[in-house]
Amino acid sequence: MGYYRNGNMRSASFLDGFQSDYLGSGKGKLKAAPTKTNSSRLVTVLTCVQLAFAVYATLLLFYMSPTVDLSSKPDFAWTTRLALQWKQLIIPNTVSHLQQEVPSTGTVALMEPLNQPINMSEVCEHETIDFEQKKSDNVKMITLKKELYDEVLEFQSKAFGTETLSELMAMKSKWDLKGPHKAKVTVILNHFKRKTLCSQLDSLLQQTLPFHHVWVLAFGSPNEQSLKRIVETYNDTRISFISSTYDFKYFGRFQMALQTESDLVYILDDDMIPGKRMLEIMSHVAGTEKYQNSVLGSIGRILPFRMKDFTFPSYRKFGIKEAGLYLPDPAYDILVEKVVQVDFLSSSWFLSSELVKTLFIEDPFTFMTGEDLHLSYLLQKYRDAGSFVVPVDPSDKETWGDSEHRLAYVSETTVIFKGIVQVRDDQWWTTLTSGYVTQWAAMYPQKIDAFFYAHSVSEVTALAPLLEKFRSTPGKKAYIAVSGGKYCSCEDAATALKWPKSVCKERRFKIFDLGVGTLSEISKSEVPVVQAVYAAMKGLIKMHNPSVVIAVNDVDVSVKKALKMATESGSVGGNGGNATGVMAPALMLLPRATVPKALWIADIRSTALPFWNKMRISINIITQNRVHSLRRLLKSLTDAYYLGDDVPISFNMDCKVDEDTIREVGNFCWPHGTKTLRRRIIQGGLIRAVSESWYPASDDDYGLLLEDDIEVSPYYYLWIKYALLSYHYDPQVSLPELSSISLYTPRLVEVVKERPKWNPSEAFKKIHPHTPYLHQLPCSWGALFFPKHWREFYVYMNMRFTENAKENPVQIPKSRTNGWQASWKKFLIDMMYLRGYVSLYPNFPNQASFSTNHMEPGAHIAAKDNVLRHDKNDFEVPLLKDDFRNYLPNGMMPPASKLPSVNLFNQPVSLKGLKAAGAKLGQDVLECHPNEIVAVHHDTGLPKECVKF
Repeated sequence: MGYYRNGNMRSASFLDGFQSDYLGSGKGKLKAAPTKTNSSRLVTVLTCVQLAFAVYATLLLFYMSPTVDLSSKPDFAWTTRLALQWKQLIIPNTVSHLQQEVPSTGTVALMEPLNQPINMSEVCEHETIDFEQKKSDNVKMITLKKELYDEVLEFQSKAFGTETLSELMAMKSKWDLKGPHKAKVTVILNHFKRKTLCSQLDSLLQQTLPFHHVWVLAFGSPNEQSLKRIVETYNDTRISFISSTYDFKYFGRFQMALQTESDLVYILDDDMIPGKRMLEIMSHVAGTEKYQNSVLGSIGRILPFRMKDFTFPSYRKFGIKEAGLYLPDPAYDILVEKVVQVDFLSSSWFLSSELVKTLFIEDPFTFMTGEDLHLSYLLQKYRDAGSFVVPVDPSDKETWGDSEHRLAYVSETTVIFKGIVQVRDDQWWTTLTSGYVTQWAAMYPQKIDAFFYAHSVSEVTALAPLLEKFRSTPGKKAYIAVSGGKYCSCEDAATALKWPKSVCKERRFKIFDLGVGTLSEISKSEVPVVQAVYAAMKGLIKMHNPSVVIAVNDVDVSVKKALKMATESGSVGGNGGNATGVMAPALMLLPRATVPKALWIADIRSTALPFWNKMRISINIITQNRVHSLRRLLKSLTDAYYLGDDVPISFNMDCKVDEDTIREVGNFCWPHGTKTLRRRIIQGGLIRAVSESWYPASDDDYGLLLEDDIEVSPYYYLWIKYALLSYHYDPQVSLPELSSISLYTPRLVEVVKERPKWNPSEAFKKIHPHTPYLHQLPCSWGALFFPKHWREFYVYMNMRFTENAKENPVQIPKSRTNGWQASWKKFLIDMMYLRGYVSLYPNFPNQASFSTNHMEPGAHIAAKDNVLRHDKNDFEVPLLKDDFRNYLPNGMMPPASKLPSVNLFNQPVSLKGLKAAGAKLGQDVLECHPNEIVAVHHDTGLPKECVKF
């Protein structure tokens, strides 16, 4: 690479050569006068001649110095002309000449001097423009283009505001043309064949804000020598010429920009002749708070919009609105009079020197073209920086960055061949599917249900069943993103999904190759992976607004970090929403073995899925001296499916717990969360052991209470999660009466003295034999309790607890619970009856359930009573061992409005009827009218007032 700089570029070898040429031996050597002392007159004459020559030589050396601009100094007649002639012979043309081999004599070998002309008219050439600006006469296209442009401006005006040039210049900027803080701008001109360099330099020299440096680049240019002569002729110390026989093409100028020490960089194509105010305008805008993290330009393009068939056209497709916009576009009379955000800039780029580095974070799609799109794509992806076309004053061409647009049609450097169009189409589609939020994506944010991410082919295979379930469910939409490169290419993923490989080439959303593998081919650091996955997924999430992002829970740790950051980036102000008003997606990390068991996820409404991680379900075990029963329970809990959730477990023991139980809970290893042990100092009995085993920490804290003689189904946690999302967290569902979720299906009517048998499948066969149902009876043999109602229950039991059950003021007609003593369940039944609360119960064949009670001797059942009064067949139900979706109505949870409800005595009653029965009894802690029930403070559970129902 050759480098030439006018002005103060010196070398000691220059002076050595000068002394050698003029004072050394050889033909031009000054010979010493012979010593003669017989004539003092001769000595005097020679002395005068020597003095005159010394004065002349001093002046000559001064005017031949590279620091002296002879074109601007007064003409000293013959002295100046002689200095100019000698300067052409002595000063070498480029620094590359100094790199030639030095002869043995020790002097520098100079190339044969060039007789460079000094007259500007002799070195400057100008493009000939002998035609008018192209104008379209296609009325349809003019209308379509202007409509699209108006739509873009209207959206951007509402989204973040658009300003005219005068409004921009009125904004506060850290760069002040008239003040002490003037921006230093390095201008980079890239030249190949065009004859526009003189026009560009003339314009730059007349800028209202003087430039700091101008670098003229000639990479592989056939016009290198003529371009170099032009730079030499301008003889400005701020203008440098840099050349290379190798063509660094379009990225080379940005590589050079990395070397600048200026505040700002202005990179210009050779067809851009900026107006005299461009540096002033651009630096001012770049110094505003709103646009300082941006790249600015004068020409830009908005990429294609999606068509009605859900595909995207070529950006050069003619005759359709969806092909995008070229701005400004004189052909369609579109002038940019307000700042407009575009997808990429063309022909000129004005940005801070710091932002230039972003261009090289990722390898470009190709080095042959597309540096313009690559810059804007990476700036948004990694710096959240936008690309903007700065408006102009239509009446003042000095505000234009493209004062002669016709140059774009003269001897184009980038010829738009069909092959180039295909390459650029592939490039912008790659960016769009790698997280680039284009103007179309910003204007028309999508809404999908799920976005899957797979880092390897095996992960694709593991997630395939759930992905297919989403895609095959009517009204659902799901895409998958793969790492790409060495980890999992799009083609390999398509094969694993049994999709045609052609899906990787279609411009249609389905599968996204993020190209992460190409960024870390030789890196052992996790940083490139985290950065690439995070940046890409953040953009894709912003574009498609999924309700949930799904991956396997054993995905690479760095990928897991990136996915977590990407999903959390959707939150604004901690309220769980993003800028579009859509809930930020939940990150769902599923164990591979659980995926086929969790296909019901696709049936949950998209409005409920973002709450996936909001709930906290804890397991609370009440145990006392039944170590064998406890082991059975713990094994069943350990073997269940947990969806990758963190599930804490606690053991609650009374003071008289035996040694075996203490040892068992101490040695137990819980793989799904934290373990907590609690032991009472004073014996509290069952009522305290249960009611004090858990208290909610928040409105999203749920307690599963289990006595040690219970055993659970492997599917119990899936049932709980499915029910919570369907009936409690779905914003479209209102079921405030729901206070708990039962794992158990009773076979008896528990509160009636005769305890008749009960079969819900038979009772609801006209609706659906296996529909879940709402029951006013709480379950004590495996149930999840809701925080709001449990706080309420605490207050109620505290207000109503008596040692003598007969003193309890609540006497439910015909209920055998009236005589129960030392039973926490009795108080909960009373409260639910008085206030119309219900529990959700499962209903499957043979009353198979998610929990069962083995009816072993304990506090409730003595050994003798267990034999004489309790038939195990009435209480011990089979555990559900297969996918419960197969039994549900239409394979999914029915709508809340379709759930049948029964009262305490298993009689069909509406939810309003349940409240009416409680209000009629009138025995709550507050005295209310017959059409009112007690309402409580949400946070404390304390009674607040009577409200109508």
